Amino acid sequence: MTINEEMFQWGMFFLPDRLDRRFHLLRLIILFLMILLTLPVAAFGAGKPVVVASTTQIADFAREIAGDRLVVRSILAPGADPHTYQPTPNDVQVVLSASLCLENGLNLEGKNWMGALAHDAGKELVTVSRGVAPLQLGKEGQVVPDPHAWFSVQNAAIYVNNIVEAMGRLDPAHAAEYQARGALYLQQLRVLDAWIRDEAGRIPPSRRILVTTHDAFNYFCRDYRFNPNNRYQSIAPVGWSTGAEVGGGMTPKRHQQVVDSIRRSGARAIFVETTINPKQIREIAQETGVAIGGELYSDSMGKAGSAGESYIGMMRENVLLIVQALK
Repeated sequence: MTINEEMFQWGMFFLPDRLDRRFHLLRLIILFLMILLTLPVAAFGAGKPVVVASTTQIADFAREIAGDRLVVRSILAPGADPHTYQPTPNDVQVVLSASLCLENGLNLEGKNWMGALAHDAGKELVTVSRGVAPLQLGKEGQVVPDPHAWFSVQNAAIYVNNIVEAMGRLDPAHAAEYQARGALYLQQLRVLDAWIRDEAGRIPPSRRILVTTHDAFNYFCRDYRFNPNNRYQSIAPVGWSTGAEVGGGMTPKRHQQVVDSIRRSGARAIFVETTINPKQIREIAQETGVAIGGELYSDSMGKAGSAGESYIGMMRENVLLIVQALK
């Protein structure tokens, strides 16, 4: 049969009925596959409950527990500072999609931005630091809880237990799975904690002086016995927050206190942080004549593909860097 113009309509062949039906079926299959290829990856999680975490660390804990049962999203991107973060319209849409929201609490999310997002969207909000005995910091005549509790691996285990419980309430049919994944991850945290203690033990006590940009490492210093002459608390020019909250920000008085403390301590190195402009700490390094030991993960994990893209990875890389600079 010769093809002619009458055999075309809107660019399609008219064939005998059986061939025509097969041809249309083939076209539909091809069209469907093309649509799938153009969809964003997130669309493949459609239909699964969404869990939204405020920080990268909490999101990582949540993914370890959720497996493929839930979609986990983080408001903060790697390298973002939770103290100074300003939510965006996209964040509002992300929280509106959530079945469950997770925050650190203890004033980490500056001006309670995660609480406000969840409240405005009418979503359940779980504070994963619930049950932590927070360190208390006296700043400017007031006492505030130290929000960086995850830097104690034992506190991270409390976070995990709270997330397991919250996911079990959200999805009771698969609660046993969340508990099993949580139990496995807790074993990994116990190994991590023991490994950090062994690695820290390689640094002579007199050299175990940890100086960072802001007070993110108090729990780390307490658990792993750094800064004995500072009551096992971190030495930092900026307070517990990098924002405008009580205890946050550099002052001339605090700058001088830190400079004097570094000089007295005999610190071998001081460290910058991935979430904070290094300008201030570099100025102090120059003023005190102490070398920069490297860049530590603090309020955020590393970007995807980096050694610090997970909680265990960021803790591992921090410890290796600290030991190398101070031993």
